[in-house]
Amino acid sequence: PDGTEGTQTKGGGIPHPDPVSPLLRTPPGRSTDHIPDNSATAVPSRGNMPELVVTALLAPSRLSLKLLRAFMWSLVFSAALVAAAVYGCIALAHVLCRPRRGCCGRPRRTPPACLSDPTLGEHGFLTLRSSGLRLHYVSAGCGNRPLMLFLHGFPETWFSWRYQLREFQSRFHVVAVDLRGYGSSDAPQNVDCYTVDLLMADIQDVILGLGYSKSILVAHDWGAALAWNFSIYYPSLVERMVVVSGPPMSVYQDYSMHHISQLFRSNYMFLFQLPWLPEKLLSMSDFQILKNTFTHRKKGIPCLTANELEAFLYDFSQPGGLTGPLNYYRNIFRNFPLEPQELATPTLLLWGEKDQYLEKGLVEAISSRFVPGRLETHILPGAGHWIPQSNPQEMHQYMWAFLQNLLD
Repeated sequence: PDGTEGTQTKGGGIPHPDPVSPLLRTPPGRSTDHIPDNSATAVPSRGNMPELVVTALLAPSRLSLKLLRAFMWSLVFSAALVAAAVYGCIALAHVLCRPRRGCCGRPRRTPPACLSDPTLGEHGFLTLRSSGLRLHYVSAGCGNRPLMLFLHGFPETWFSWRYQLREFQSRFHVVAVDLRGYGSSDAPQNVDCYTVDLLMADIQDVILGLGYSKSILVAHDWGAALAWNFSIYYPSLVERMVVVSGPPMSVYQDYSMHHISQLFRSNYMFLFQLPWLPEKLLSMSDFQILKNTFTHRKKGIPCLTANELEAFLYDFSQPGGLTGPLNYYRNIFRNFPLEPQELATPTLLLWGEKDQYLEKGLVEAISSRFVPGRLETHILPGAGHWIPQSNPQEMHQYMWAFLQNLLD
């Protein structure tokens, strides 16, 4: 994105050197005085190839890609309509079962006290250099210690890292952000403001804005997808990664094309492709679908208290509070098909054995993309999707062991 530091290209990728024009080499010991001025014309150059010929040669590939994308989008929107019908019935059932709640969500006026718990850290705002947006964050620990940056998923906020903020502030400078569109951070309404390139630039601006040149990224769910990409395109800013329940986008794409069952587990992402309707359905009957996501006996967060539930609902219940988070999903098919990418950042990967949203087979698929010796994986028995909140003690043990040599 425009405005980022260094020589980063606009798309967020790694810049490539400019092609060098072919040079006419002179045999050793021979003078160049006798070479005619027009001798360089004898050297063929791809740059001289007529544009019409290039266009003709590339036409079949371009047409194939357009047809593939058109077919993909037809499937996506067909699935979106089916998902809308299913979730519409669910939302209507909630309204009929609880008619007093009505068809709209009730905005929370006062934040729960747990959001201002001083043991979690101090609240602050950081203005991003690339975009000018302000991101909200919670910070604890001394600023001269290694930076541990937490990236949350959906539907979460910085508050989902409350256990880790308390655990690691004694040895690290821990910072949990509200990603763009979430919580108290700025939330542009335009879908194009939530592309992966822009979201990665946000992470870069946070690290540099906090005064660091490298970080330990700890990420879950959507935050994990961003962290994987960030480690590829900004490797110098990532020293280690701890990834929980979240695959790289390219791995998820390839795995889902061979395992249709994974798409059924992620059926909600098709609903989220539609405009305005997902926001309406999620807010009906006072956000009952969201409440079920957090408290479901199999899919939810075990032992989540009423105040903690309200801490999440507080931000999503504000006007426009759901649009920013859902815009992440509305960009998810933008760059289909994705190229396979090699992963090399030293990473601890934690996965829940009973994750209802992501299959265990994704762990093996991620391992196949890694440079040997750089990935440590653990599948937690009995754990679901929300490991940072449901299994914090196990997660902390693995993290301390993984990071021990940095502390030494």
